[in-house]
Parts: sequence; structure tokens; C-alpha cells
Amino acid sequence: MSHDHSLNPETMPHNPEKATLEGKNKFLGLWFFLGGETVLFASLFGTYLALKNSTADGPASQDLFGLGLVFLMTMLLLTSSLTSVYAMYHMKNNNFKKMMLWLGITGLLGLVFLGCEIYEFYHYIHGEHFTFRSSAFGSAFYTLVGFHGGHVLFGLLWLSALMIRNAKRGLNLYNAPKFNTFSLYWHFIDVVWVFIFTVVYLMGKVA
Repeated sequence: MSHDHSLNPETMPHNPEKATLEGKNKFLGLWFFLGGETVLFASLFGTYLALKNSTADGPASQDLFGLGLVFLMTMLLLTSSLTSVYAMYHMKNNNFKKMMLWLGITGLLGLVFLGCEIYEFYHYIHGEHFTFRSSAFGSAFYTLVGFHGGHVLFGLLWLSALMIRNAKRGLNLYNAPKFNTFSLYWHFIDVVWVFIFTVVYLMGKVA
């Protein structure tokens, strides 16, 4: 079965990501997937809120969290969400090179975010001696924030595979839905981080 549905300005549909049945199914399937992910993250947030005061005489959130680095991480991830919007804008206008450029910037911002998170964990573990086993609070914190970091890593690997595989193919009706589903997934993990920033870091600092 051929997937050579090449686009050009004269024949490009208004929404190439939903122009085929396969594209519509990918879009619908992603929302089912994100629904399950929402329930999973909600469970992790609930567990964290229940255990955040169970410090076992170890460091508490007020002693650990510094908002400077976390604010930088938030700006990085929110900016990456904006660059992915630019990428999808250029996809709809059939500008493959600009789409790839903005997706590359999205990936770079996500990579810097992940590096900051690794640094944060390293500081907590080696500088503050706050580990996964320190307390129930530690277990809940590393599970929630680390699980989100795993989603960021998965998104970066997904984006890299998309860009490498389609670098010479250009934009077509077969790969447009794939780029679009990645963008939606990326927005989802950005929204989850906003909740983490608020519930874990802000509330933890002022609690």
C-alpha cells in the first residue's frame, strides 16, 4: 500500500492532518490515550497530596524547593509548546522546512528542560540527601515528577524519530497526522507540568 499522498499548494486540504480516515483515527485514538494518561496522572497527584507531609523527619518541601530553577523549567516547557504551535501553523501552510525548524526548536527546548530536571534530582539526592527512599514524601515526589520527565523523554524520542524518518519525504497526507498527534501530546505534557509547578512546587514552598 502506497502512502505517497504528496501535498502542494494547489491540492493541499485545509486540515491535512484530518484529510484521511487514517488521520481522523489517529486523532481520535490519541484523545483516548490522553484520557487514560489523565486518569493516571490524577492518581499520582492524589497520592502526592496524601503523602506530602509524611517526611519521616527528613527534609520537607519548604526546605528543598527553590523556585528559580523550576520557573526556568516552566518557561522552557511553555515556550516549547508555543514553538510546536508555530510548527503546526507552517504544516497547515505546507511549509515543510519551517515546520521542521520549529519542531527542532521544540525538541531543543524540551531537551534543556530535561537536563534541568536531571540536575534538580542530582542536587536533591547528592546535595540534600533526599532520595526516593527518604520518606513517603520522597517516593511520591520522585514518582510524580519523574513520571512526567519520562513522558518528556518519550516525546523527545518520538519527535526525533519523526524528524529523521521524514526529513527527505516532505509533507504528505500520511505523515501530517503523525506530526499533529505529536504536537497534541506535547501540549498535554506541558499542561501536566503546569499542574506540577502549582501543586508540587508553589504549594510546597508556601505550605
